[in-house]
Amino acid sequence: MKSTTINRFKKMMKPYKKTIILVTIMALFINICELLKPFLLERVMDKYLPEKLYIYENISITTIAIIYIILVIAGNVVDYINRITTSNMGEKVVYKLRNDLYEYIEKSNVSFHDKTPSGKLFVRVTSDTEDVYSLFSEVITTLPKDIIIIIGLLIMMIYISIQLSAINILIIPLLLIVTICMTNMMKKIYAKSKEARTVLNTFLAESIYGIKLIKIFNRQKEKQDECEKYTKKYNDESKKLGLLYGMLPSLIVIIENLGISIIVIFCANKGLGINLDVGIIYLFITYFKKIFNPIDRIIENIEIVQDSMSSIDKVYEILEHTEYLEDDKTGIELKNVTGKIEFKNVWFAYEKENWILKDVSFTINPGESAALVGKTGSGKTTITNLINRFYTIQKGEILLDGININDINLKSLRKNIGTILQDPFIFAKSIKDNIKLYSDISDKRVEEAVKLASATDFINSLNNGLDEIASERGNSYSAGQKQLIAFARIFAQNPSIFILDEATANIDTTTEELIQKSVDKISAEKTSIFIAHRLSTIVNVDKIIVLDHGKIIEQGNHHELLEKNGYYAKLYNAYYNSLT
Repeated sequence: MKSTTINRFKKMMKPYKKTIILVTIMALFINICELLKPFLLERVMDKYLPEKLYIYENISITTIAIIYIILVIAGNVVDYINRITTSNMGEKVVYKLRNDLYEYIEKSNVSFHDKTPSGKLFVRVTSDTEDVYSLFSEVITTLPKDIIIIIGLLIMMIYISIQLSAINILIIPLLLIVTICMTNMMKKIYAKSKEARTVLNTFLAESIYGIKLIKIFNRQKEKQDECEKYTKKYNDESKKLGLLYGMLPSLIVIIENLGISIIVIFCANKGLGINLDVGIIYLFITYFKKIFNPIDRIIENIEIVQDSMSSIDKVYEILEHTEYLEDDKTGIELKNVTGKIEFKNVWFAYEKENWILKDVSFTINPGESAALVGKTGSGKTTITNLINRFYTIQKGEILLDGININDINLKSLRKNIGTILQDPFIFAKSIKDNIKLYSDISDKRVEEAVKLASATDFINSLNNGLDEIASERGNSYSAGQKQLIAFARIFAQNPSIFILDEATANIDTTTEELIQKSVDKISAEKTSIFIAHRLSTIVNVDKIIVLDHGKIIEQGNHHELLEKNGYYAKLYNAYYNSLT
């Protein structure tokens, strides 16, 4: 096991040192009870039964029976408390782990999410944390108890008969050799099985999310074949693991009974110098058999330990990559934002020097409306992403009210920017909750935002109005209805800057005209940035910035750019001709 894995495990266990000590003490008590029970039976078999005595050395059989029952009850009660304690500890560990993972996912930057499939993150938060819980609920519950009982049993066996112990302890190396060989084989296979499971789970999460697309293009058969391929890979590795996992207990039973046979042979042959009473032989065999139970449990837990340690590594491989985390604690708090946006010689690339924006410079003054125009891939959406500081530029400066956005507190920055995407996300909550988004916004403000977004008729048509619960991702609503909710959401938040990224693309003409009036009213007071393929929606903006291959090639208002008869004029004329 790698030292990094052990260190990660220690880090998880550090807050629970007292609990682990308590569990160890309880394990010691449980094992003392387990060791004493056969000893009491041996006394009865050797001292009471041969002479048919009821009392021996002032102790009656009834007293021994009562002591035996007390040991059974006390041992099981403490064992129950032990299991509850470790289970609660496991729940706390997993609770913290899941919350840490979710917090990381929320605080990680967009670059992290670009590189990491959502299905993989889902597996980390669910399956991998469940594996860690198994380590606490199934392994840590029994491990201290098993180690202590093995030591105790060995001591008792040596105390009873050094000769028999010496003979049977020779079997232990055989058991260890078999266990180590099998464990190494299982470890290699398990790593492949774990990877196959992750691939399968990631595929399933992605396929379920994209089920509509699969149906639209009739790719059910191909996806089914792909699923069978991943399932077969996981199944084949699991079969190999199951074969070895099932073989190991059988080998242990064989070794165990080999040891018992040796005890019987040596005790039956008086010439070997071993002369023990029947009760002592019973006691030795009982202890010998008991020593295999904890060994068997430890071996059975090997898979859980391997699984859990692998999961711990996968979880911490995410949590330890702090370079992806956004800093939302420090920075300048914005006050009285006017909304002036400046790009000064900005260069940006998602990867290395594959530049998406090349020496881009422009200014949008407070209260000014601007439109970004250009073909797909020209850098329009990238500019809006950079204003939100989803990515960090490589060269140049982006200023908001004269302040470099890298120096602004991230929460404060995004609080003052309202972005509506082409495909807005709707949570499976009420319409009101989707508009408020956990903000302290009054119901009156929500109603005003709904009216401003021209969503009143749509929401009133719902059975429960604003309290209507949306289905997953808002699938019960049309694309246009989801856009209306998104507009109401932004109007309710009332940011200083509005960014609309193809936001009216999925709305019918009538609804678009209603929203356009609201947008015109807001853009007269707020700085607004539009990305639109429908060039008719931006003819009245104050400034149009034309992009081509990451460079600004033209700037001006609609009429100025038409008079230049350049790139924008060609785009507009082509768009206008397509409508006729």
